[in-house]
Amino acid sequence: MFILVTDVVNAHTSVINLAILGATGSVGEQALDVVRALPGRFRVVALTAGNNVARLREQVAEFRPAAVWAQPGPQAAQLASEVGRDAWQPMEQIAARPDVDVVLLATSGRAGLEPALAALAAGKAVALANKEVLVIGGHAVRELLAAGGSLRPVDSEHSAIWQCLWGESSASVARITLTASGGAFRDYDLTRLETVTPAEALQHPTWRMGPKVTIDSATLFNKGMEAIEARWLFDVPVDRIDVLQHRESVVHSLVTFTDGSVKAQLGEPDMRLPIQCALTYPERADAATIAPLDLAARGAMHFAAVDAAKYPALRVALEAGRRDDTTAAALSGADELAVEHFLSGRIRFTEIARLLERVLDEHTPVREPRLDDLLAAESWGRAYVETAVKAGMP
Repeated sequence: MFILVTDVVNAHTSVINLAILGATGSVGEQALDVVRALPGRFRVVALTAGNNVARLREQVAEFRPAAVWAQPGPQAAQLASEVGRDAWQPMEQIAARPDVDVVLLATSGRAGLEPALAALAAGKAVALANKEVLVIGGHAVRELLAAGGSLRPVDSEHSAIWQCLWGESSASVARITLTASGGAFRDYDLTRLETVTPAEALQHPTWRMGPKVTIDSATLFNKGMEAIEARWLFDVPVDRIDVLQHRESVVHSLVTFTDGSVKAQLGEPDMRLPIQCALTYPERADAATIAPLDLAARGAMHFAAVDAAKYPALRVALEAGRRDDTTAAALSGADELAVEHFLSGRIRFTEIARLLERVLDEHTPVREPRLDDLLAAESWGRAYVETAVKAGMP
């Protein structure tokens, strides 16, 4: 049974009250592009950020939200005094505000989990752009959906699957195929991967994304996380989820049905399209800023099997997805810290996957986990990587 709404109902054009958690990141900024492109369609009720308080201050001046929050620090304290005590609210409180219709969760890492749970418990529609919410907390999220909240996927792959399933029965789904560009190093040989730099890894060939997800794209760990997300969103086991390399990032994902038919969703590699789809659902709103797909201009498109030897992190993530326990949560925490260490130059690119393999082997899983178990596993994964890196043994 899907945990998403897949039946398209009549569209409406009332103003959507929007909270953007993670407004200064890549997805948050592009969501505000969508808001600007659809004047009168949205009221920005709340904006939150991490450490980029200067940019948040500019957004607050433009959109005048009723609620604001940023990661604690001197600049955040100054902004808090500017907006006033009543407007400065923690993310969990913002996510559950009665004047919010849709919460766009554009944060990264486990910081988005508690606000997502608060929003769902309050019956909100959550436009989900944070992979870790389901990778870490899928069990907890599924329990809370009974409260009346709903999920709308923002990742281009899950948005594509969601759109392919509108009007379809879950029983008719045979397989799901996630497409992958291959990341910054798709044309590198294995020996060259040992010496690549963070600057090289951040040069994604087709997408404009934040640093964490760009590195995860280079290791293809992100596709494993997306398979785990798809497992929760669409109730399809990981063994029925395929990953297909597609260089152009035009076919965003595919669904194969039991009669052999295949649906795909296509579009330019522009995150504003899936963001808009999630924010305005069930309406398909016009937006002049999003370029239409011109297949004739695009020409040929290319597909290939994923080279398993080049992307060991994908195998690790998929294996975690097959286990109905805390392993995926542990890997999520481990990957977040491993990527931080790579970006800061403490470990090599290839050592990210080696650390994840160790976590997969050494984590003691909890089956049928509660939220505390999931959070503990995520913390354990972080601690494991920190200890390993300090010991010089990735």
